Amino acid sequence: MKPEPESGGEGGVFLEFRRKVQELELLSGATLRLLETLKFTGRISVIVQNGHVLKSGYEEGYFSRRSDNRLI
Repeated sequence: MKPEPESGGEGGVFLEFRRKVQELELLSGATLRLLETLKFTGRISVIVQNGHVLKSGYEEGYFSRRSDNRLI
């Protein structure tokens, strides 16, 4: 578990959480690498209540035609 941010207390923890949300640092590095490998362009949703993940899901969107070089 990571130590509390230097600003301390609940306010400092919330500031760190807000910073992570703003800078898109909510997913682990391993998950980000998987998404990059898949070229995933969909949506990932996570619902949290009282500090616990209640529900998570995704909308598939990684089958992009923009990168296809097909001749029709």
